[in-house]
Amino acid sequence: MRAFNISKPSSKLATAIDHKINTKTKPIGALGQLEDLARQIATVQQSLTLELNNPHMLVFAADHGIALDGVSAYPQEVTFQMVMNFIAGGAAINVFSKQNGLSLKVVDAGVNFDFELQNALINAKIDKGTKSFLREPAMSLDQCSEAMEKGAALVDDIANQGCNVIGFGEMGIANTSSAAMLMHAFTGIPLADCVGKGTGLDEEGVNRKLAILQKALEKHGVADEPLQVLATYGGFEIAMMAGAMLQAASNQMLVMVDGFIATATFLSARQMNAHVQDFSVFCHQSDENGHRHLLEHLEAQPLLQLNMRLGEGTGCAIAYPIIQSAVNFFNEMASFESAGVSEKI
Repeated sequence: MRAFNISKPSSKLATAIDHKINTKTKPIGALGQLEDLARQIATVQQSLTLELNNPHMLVFAADHGIALDGVSAYPQEVTFQMVMNFIAGGAAINVFSKQNGLSLKVVDAGVNFDFELQNALINAKIDKGTKSFLREPAMSLDQCSEAMEKGAALVDDIANQGCNVIGFGEMGIANTSSAAMLMHAFTGIPLADCVGKGTGLDEEGVNRKLAILQKALEKHGVADEPLQVLATYGGFEIAMMAGAMLQAASNQMLVMVDGFIATATFLSARQMNAHVQDFSVFCHQSDENGHRHLLEHLEAQPLLQLNMRLGEGTGCAIAYPIIQSAVNFFNEMASFESAGVSEKI
């Protein structure tokens, strides 16, 4: 597996960045979180003139063996059916990406279906779904490494097209179970606080899901190495996304993090290189039970809270105009001096 060389962005421009923000025609701090966001983007780009170039959404899809053990409200075949919907342009992520000018690419990381060769779908399939981690690790270490490498290579291809801002989404029935296990393994937060409704379980279904995941935890425990944890409980789309996130940060791109599964994936990537967080914007707080706890653990402030729990990268696509607003005020808003406005006494 490639080495992900991610360094903390230099602070050499910090004073100049703060000065540019604080001398805009507004009270200091009046744009709130937009100021923090502009400061982060300027630090990532190491520039006092910001650019968002060729923005992309990359959505990874894969199936999970644990789906066959009763942890989801929907059958496994919904994964490939939703991928077909992505290809046809009918999903929420298609609508929001088109609305906000994001190029959308859909990746078959491991769907249990043979798709016809077509330009609208990137074939990066590792296998036709993972094994059920109720009985054995979801994937081998080699498969996990391969998935991460493929995700990284896809990001390199997109970066070579001039992209410097990228969001990640996912589709995979039962992947909230993988996300809950990763969250618990990497944070120590009680498993019950990591498990939620997923695609729409009732209270009885959530309790059944928790009991199944508890059995899996008793069987496998928690490994010391992040790659082993990811291989034990993850999915091919999750491992591929983790590699993609790490490579995006290596390329000094701005990383847009979506909801619960994407944030659990980010957590896996962060275990491998903590500096990935310096490049990451958390786009929204999902309504899935564990996401609030996970964001608190990361000390991450999401841009939006809309009670969404769809996945697909929809939170990234909806939040992108806010990121544009942060860039635009930083670049275009007048300073007190340039506008001839008196500053605070």
